[in-house]
Amino acid sequence: MDYITLNNGVKMPQLGYGVYQTPPEETERCVLTAIKNGYRSIDTAQAYGNEEGVGQAIVKCGLPREELFITTKIWVSNAGYEKARASIEESLKKLKTDYVDLLLIHQPFGDYYGTYRAMEEAYKAGKARAIGVSNFYPDRYIDIAHFAEVVPAVNQVETHVFQQQKEARKYLSKYNTQIMSWGPFAEGKNDFFNTPVLKEIGAKYGKSAAQVALRFLLQNGVVVIPKSTHEERMQENFNVFDFSLTDEEMKQIEALDTGKSLFFSHYSPETVEWFMSIV
Repeated sequence: MDYITLNNGVKMPQLGYGVYQTPPEETERCVLTAIKNGYRSIDTAQAYGNEEGVGQAIVKCGLPREELFITTKIWVSNAGYEKARASIEESLKKLKTDYVDLLLIHQPFGDYYGTYRAMEEAYKAGKARAIGVSNFYPDRYIDIAHFAEVVPAVNQVETHVFQQQKEARKYLSKYNTQIMSWGPFAEGKNDFFNTPVLKEIGAKYGKSAAQVALRFLLQNGVVVIPKSTHEERMQENFNVFDFSLTDEEMKQIEALDTGKSLFFSHYSPETVEWFMSIV
């Protein structure tokens, strides 16, 4: 495993396992299977409704808590200092742990300043080893990075070969915040797994298009959390540390970047209304 050192000195596995859209009843099994196959970083969120399953796996896996890196995120409905503070305690209870390794604001909506104050408090109390944000575009990211007492350690944003976040990364680098990818496979959009460049490069190394896509992000210093409920796919996603892409291959993949989301824009009123409807 390769590790990234965050801006506060905390070491984070560069490749982890995500449980977005994993059914609550399947989460414990999936996380235990991921841990069995070498994953040590697990990414969940209040909005996923499966923190309990992750917590059960933490207890049952048999590993010392310090060997795991657990991330969760505070949802919009818990925005604001008081609500966020209570929700952090609730998440810790569900996760069956005294602390999380990374605590993020899930979306840049509601009183996220109040949310961040509660997170800073949790950080100082040892209930979170690092704090940060998710889905913060450069404008809102710069705003919170400038005014917050604790500069975000991480910004988790849509990042894949078709949306490489080149502009956003300039500002994350400037303020020393680590980029973390959600949707490293773009959830299969744009016929992702049949992308010719990825398949051609993969054939050279005996790797799949998915493995090449992950390798590209890893070599670009991006933290990735691919999600799968199938063990063979978990193993495939984990098996990306035994080859490296050449500079020429990296340039070929860089050329796939459209600079646009394949999902939605946080500037779109319809998108914002949709987020507000998710309780």
